[in-house]
Amino acid sequence: MDIQQLKTIIHVEELGSLSKAAERLNLAQPALSRQIRLLEEELGVHLFERHGRGMIITAVGEAVLDHAATIMREMDAIRSTAAAAKTTLSGKVEVGMTPTVSEFVIAPLMERTKALHPNLGLRFSSAFSGHLMDWLKRGELDVAFSYDLEHQPSLVIKPVMVENLLLIGPATANLSLDQTVPFSSLANMPLVLPSPRHGLRRIVDECARKAGVQLASTVEVDSLGAMLSLVKSGFGSTILPLPPVYDHLSRDIVTAAPLIDPVPSRKLVVAFASDGRINAAARYIGNSFVDIARDLVNSGVWSGYMIDDPAISKPL
Repeated sequence: MDIQQLKTIIHVEELGSLSKAAERLNLAQPALSRQIRLLEEELGVHLFERHGRGMIITAVGEAVLDHAATIMREMDAIRSTAAAAKTTLSGKVEVGMTPTVSEFVIAPLMERTKALHPNLGLRFSSAFSGHLMDWLKRGELDVAFSYDLEHQPSLVIKPVMVENLLLIGPATANLSLDQTVPFSSLANMPLVLPSPRHGLRRIVDECARKAGVQLASTVEVDSLGAMLSLVKSGFGSTILPLPPVYDHLSRDIVTAAPLIDPVPSRKLVVAFASDGRINAAARYIGNSFVDIARDLVNSGVWSGYMIDDPAISKPL
């Protein structure tokens, strides 16, 4: 049994395909197949069921996968402990973010990291919260930034801020950041919203229920870029945090206004895997993210407020 075999089963299980895993790991497919076969022979069990549509992990394979992810995290922790002894951090940090956060945080996070730790590499993944948490638990991410996560024993979750969501409309809507809009006024407004599987949509629907109104969604789209394109083209308004649209606001491409009664909001958190030490590089990225969020809130670019949590007030 070796580390490469454990890494192989993690990626094959996630992708459900040997060919896709081989492409991701930059290895030949027969080599990956042989690694799995040798591991199965050593353990005396079948880790995957093979069929025409791909690879499905078995029940015993799931148990082995959990241990494999833990071992990979411990290996990373060993490397990070050694790296932390150096003046500057090095290695690579796997960072996960939701799409709306990645739009405006990646650039300042890269600038800050390259200025202080030029040898530290960052790899960013953008996905919905559920996918991010799965990747984090499997050791494929070192740190993730997400929304409204419940307590999970396998994760260390630190609250960062409460983010307010605003009404975003085309330039012709003449919305103003200085003038609030009652949520009930959205009842007869054409809206461009994400699908119900999206966390933001669930917040909007809950606010509509509290306001006693039925929303009329003109179109549903789970792409931030497509959503803004439809709004700019006059197909309707949407509900989003301020930072992803701030540049559009400054160029009068869209307009925005705070919503009240109720105020749609969500809690932003930073998350790490709990079954292993939080390595120094991941800790640095987590703290840098909190600093960036605080700067954006204080400058008015991010609508909301920082959570005064002792666990966040000091370094992670």
